[in-house]
Amino acid sequence: MLTALSIRDVVLIEALDLDFGDGLGVLTGETGAGKSILLDALGLAMGARADSGLVRAGAERAQVTASFDAPDSVTALLAENDIAVETGEPLLVRRSVKRDGGSKAFINDQPCSAALLRELGALLVEIHGQHDDRGLLNPRGHRSLLDSFGRCDVAAVSASYAAWQEAKDRLDSAREALDNATRDREWLEHSVAELTAFNAQPGEEEELASERALMQKGERIAEDLRSVLEAFEGSDSGLAKLRSAARRLDRLGSEHALLAEALTALDRAVIEASEAEDKLIAATHALSFDPARLDAIEVRLFDLRGLARKHNVRPETLSELTAELSAKLDAIEAGGEGLAKLEAEVGAKADTYRKAAKALSTARKEAAARLDKAVAAELAPLKLDAAQFQTAVEPLAEDRWSAHGMDRVEFLISTNPGAPFAPLAKIASGGELSRFILALKVALAEEGGVGGAVASAIGERLARLAGTGKQLLAVTHSPQVAAKGAAHYYIAKSSQGTVTRTGVVRLDAEGRRQEIARMLSGAEVTDEARAQAARLMEGV
Repeated sequence: MLTALSIRDVVLIEALDLDFGDGLGVLTGETGAGKSILLDALGLAMGARADSGLVRAGAERAQVTASFDAPDSVTALLAENDIAVETGEPLLVRRSVKRDGGSKAFINDQPCSAALLRELGALLVEIHGQHDDRGLLNPRGHRSLLDSFGRCDVAAVSASYAAWQEAKDRLDSAREALDNATRDREWLEHSVAELTAFNAQPGEEEELASERALMQKGERIAEDLRSVLEAFEGSDSGLAKLRSAARRLDRLGSEHALLAEALTALDRAVIEASEAEDKLIAATHALSFDPARLDAIEVRLFDLRGLARKHNVRPETLSELTAELSAKLDAIEAGGEGLAKLEAEVGAKADTYRKAAKALSTARKEAAARLDKAVAAELAPLKLDAAQFQTAVEPLAEDRWSAHGMDRVEFLISTNPGAPFAPLAKIASGGELSRFILALKVALAEEGGVGGAVASAIGERLARLAGTGKQLLAVTHSPQVAAKGAAHYYIAKSSQGTVTRTGVVRLDAEGRRQEIARMLSGAEVTDEARAQAARLMEGV
């Protein structure tokens, strides 16, 4: 709901601040007073093209600020664009345009794009004129309007359609994968057989390379090791002589303290030499060189690395590749069975969608009949007795089915008996179109130049359309419509020298009576016109 509008330096308006409430608000004034300027200003705030022609003569820029009570749908949109709205606080939209054409836009004092303003404006305000090509005249929106009117369960159809499409996507992916795998079947069979026969093990390359390196070292130092070990072998080896000396000294150790110390040192030497001998023997075994084993290792390592290069993988992942290719080959064997299951799933999901969509179609047709009846009841008071309204609910081709169902919905009219039904905008005159749209809006709202009796009927319907908790602002030249307003704003133009300004005032009861009398009688307001105005106001 629009709660306030502040305008600065827009065309003839120098400074204007207006407050609005719910219900029907009417804006009146003489031709040329500037009623359209208010709509232009609101349109600017809602993201319309920034026209430098809106800037008042002598001013550098024009600015419009609109304040709204924001619905939840707006809060969600702003949250998606990182714009915060405090609970209970008004939503402020501000737009300015410079004389050179540059413009800036703000939502709650946070900069935003004009595109976001337009998206926001579509949720906050609907501006409608007799030749407006948006809203009710656009067939693309008719389906959702009918669904809202009839409280049709579109959610079930949307969910079943999504499930159907997901199943189709899985089937398509499985078919593509199976087709690709089948084309490579011969290569897969050969590769799996080769890899399985080779039977590469995780970590095998590192183990083989390490063993080969040790054997190659053993080959290089084998002669030196043998020479070193010979020093520890035989009765005349150094270690044997140390042991013999230790035994003799053991018998003499008690003869003198120095001999005992010497024996201790000799024992340590024997122990260290024995440990060295053990290490040398172990190293000899570890570095033992077996030409046949070395050849086998080198062949295995060469084949392992060659196989990895052939499949463009690391040697340590050959075992994983074997499992992967084996799984693909198994998938080909089981592919037919898997596809059959997926095809059955797609069929089941499609049946679920068709069932939900047919139920939705039935609900739409029932809602269409109720809507046609509701609109028909509004046509006669609007002097459209000969006209007929029809909501067409027609099946779509299967390739056009969607989450919205399998129907095409369009509002059609026939203005004369026997005339064919056609879209609203194509066969209705401007006045007829405005009345048709009013009848349709009233019917939709209640479920989910013109003059005289017709004007009174229009006023009554506008007031009903702007029922409790709703808001409608109408720019009108009709006194019958103006009399139905909950709030009345008078727009006037004044001149001081060469400067012309437009102002707006909210009229009290007497001001309203005087203005409606002016609208009834013209330039000279008569007592009879005032009395007629009072009677019109009493009918509110």
